[in-house]
Amino acid sequence: MKVMKRSAKTLCMTAVLILALTGCGKKSPLDPGDPVSLTVWHYYNGSQQAAFDTLVEEFNDTVGREKGIFVQSYSQGSVPDLETAVRDAINGKVGADDMPDIFSSYADTAYEVEQAGALADLSAYLEKEDLEKYVDSYIEEGRIAADGTLRIFPTAKSTEIMMINKTDWEPFAQAAGISLDDLKTMEGVTAAAQAYYEWTDSQTPDVPGDGKAFYGRDAMANYFIIGLQQLGTEIFQVENGQMTLNLPKDQLRRLWENYYVPMVKGYFGAYGSFRSDDVKTGDLLAYTGSTTSAMYFPDQVELEDSSYPIDYIVLTPPVFEGGRPYAVQQGAGMVVSKTDEKHEYAAVEFLKWFTQAENNLQFGSVSGYLPVMKEASSISKLDQVIADRNLTVAPKTYDCLTTILGELDNMTLYTNKSFENGSSARKVLEYNLADQAAQDREAIVLAMEQGKSLEEASADYVTEEAFEEWYDSFCEALKNTAGKQG
Repeated sequence: MKVMKRSAKTLCMTAVLILALTGCGKKSPLDPGDPVSLTVWHYYNGSQQAAFDTLVEEFNDTVGREKGIFVQSYSQGSVPDLETAVRDAINGKVGADDMPDIFSSYADTAYEVEQAGALADLSAYLEKEDLEKYVDSYIEEGRIAADGTLRIFPTAKSTEIMMINKTDWEPFAQAAGISLDDLKTMEGVTAAAQAYYEWTDSQTPDVPGDGKAFYGRDAMANYFIIGLQQLGTEIFQVENGQMTLNLPKDQLRRLWENYYVPMVKGYFGAYGSFRSDDVKTGDLLAYTGSTTSAMYFPDQVELEDSSYPIDYIVLTPPVFEGGRPYAVQQGAGMVVSKTDEKHEYAAVEFLKWFTQAENNLQFGSVSGYLPVMKEASSISKLDQVIADRNLTVAPKTYDCLTTILGELDNMTLYTNKSFENGSSARKVLEYNLADQAAQDREAIVLAMEQGKSLEEASADYVTEEAFEEWYDSFCEALKNTAGKQG
């Protein structure tokens, strides 16, 4: 009996050792005595880059040293700079660097690289149990290969929030009889913006038409994609690699009425590079932007001849009246270049470590990104990591993260599937209506300077005919860029 027990115990220990060595269903090709070196390209800057580099250093000193992996990270500056560097590397452009082992990528860019056959199949290094630890929609976003295998590893995600200059909001809200509840719908934001314009205009009765804009937004493409999704339409419907374009006139009319019309009338605005810049200059009171933008929300308004401190409010983004509570799912993941088993295996090991709940939340607490594992997606887990690791977290970033984490069960995160020409189609959404609104606003301001009232100056721009003209040109631009009409 003793011999049998010892044999059983030996077998169990052997089985455990084998499982530990084989990892994701295969023997590890790594050798601590002959470490593999990995390069990572990303677009993080400032505090985000510092937070990422800190974790890379920790990995190299611990798990990396133990397994034989050494990671070197390089910021390429901005998302466009990173995309250009990747394309130059793929195309073998003279002077271009070699392809990195890992790089940050949005789905549209990753899709292009996948079409070139340059991405590793991450499914080969991940078991079902590994994948089930991640938020389902984040994994699905990464299945861009024709056969449905994983190409994008979710590492950090974001969505949108609404941030408000609380200091200047409160006197206006009290005077106008408006509450934060009125900002839960897009129509409510538009009505509040008109009221704010009229209220600020009334402060200087001797100078008509000098009201101020209340609201702006970053990422117009999100406005179209998520706005239509809230109203029941998927603008880019992708099945089996084929995209059908859905452009319902009635729903697009609602989007036009709640962006273009308030923009040309001066109720909404867009002046600097980002709307947080416009809050800083006092040109806007509120905006919708990425959760990662919270760190850029200003601490004070800086006017030409003075400045004053401001407080802030964080809200979930507005939803169209009667619409479903969809919010954008965004944020680049990491992709692995197709090289050899040793490098690909090592890359996945690093990404698995980086996305462990504690490590991912440490990065997110600084950067404003949401964690990607299910167990990490709660306020209690965030608080635990902050306490355990003695992290210093900016209040704005913390409030932004907790606002979203507290409402995740009440919203549906969405991102459209990738398709050919997806990047170009997104640019149409980003600039078509926004550029038209900016151009027409200039014409209206000029007419007002020549003595017309706002209503007189804007009358021809907000008619049914004006909408029809824009709708036809918008549909044509998208169809020519993105594909066939459904």
